[in-house]
Amino acid sequence: MKLSPRTFRALVIGLVVVGLLALSLGGYLTPLTRLSTQPVLAVQTWLARTYQGVRTYLEAPKSVNALRAENQRLKAEVSRLQTEVVTLQQQLAEAELLSALLDFARAHPENQYKAAQVIGRDPSPFMHYIIINRGSDDGLRVGMPVVSAEGLVGHVSALLPNAARVQLITDPQSAVDVVTQPSHTNAVLVGSLTGELSLDMVPQQAKIKTGDLVLTSGLGGRYPPNILVGQVISVRKLAYALFQEAAVQPVVDFRQLQIVLVIVNFRPVDITPLLQKPEGTP
Repeated sequence: MKLSPRTFRALVIGLVVVGLLALSLGGYLTPLTRLSTQPVLAVQTWLARTYQGVRTYLEAPKSVNALRAENQRLKAEVSRLQTEVVTLQQQLAEAELLSALLDFARAHPENQYKAAQVIGRDPSPFMHYIIINRGSDDGLRVGMPVVSAEGLVGHVSALLPNAARVQLITDPQSAVDVVTQPSHTNAVLVGSLTGELSLDMVPQQAKIKTGDLVLTSGLGGRYPPNILVGQVISVRKLAYALFQEAAVQPVVDFRQLQIVLVIVNFRPVDITPLLQKPEGTP
């Protein structure tokens, strides 16, 4: 039986297809398949990378502007939060200070107080004072004692209707009658140009020592008694001297004063004329 050319070609094609399928299923065509698909995959990979690069380049200005805007927004938010933190810290410090002042007032219920804010400080190295925002219109008078939450600050030395000058106990012209505890030794606390405090007129036989507390004695009529002033930090006793010398560390940090209390119900008494010798007395 003779096959026609068309039938023969169909038969040949069928045998080729069957052979290729058999070879493929047997794994014999895998290297050839890989070899033939590698160029196509390489072209596809190159096209994908090129497309992604072009897209990134075209979208870059929008991304940069968005990042800049977001960066500015975050900076503004950080600045706002920092401001809030500082404000809260200041409010907390003021609340703690007011609480301490309240505790001081409760510990000395016999006194009446007028709170005042420190609005000025002494620029001179030869005087030590502060300016407060209360004056004669608020009932203040010259000589009224001024305290802080820690202890004695000084006294009102000059007045305006809405402001007052407070001479600090560190001033060279300041002199405070004090008593040491627990030795119960009376002395005079004096200031200096450097702001250091020392005890004057301490008898040689007095048994003061480092660590003794120094409080107002109430003598002299300028300050009420039992207001804490400081603590003895050193004692110097010379055999040939009439009095001992002692350095005092104040309890008040005068550089950090913000709010003080003026004792308005205390009326200081100047007893200096009574201490002077009458005329004609030898």
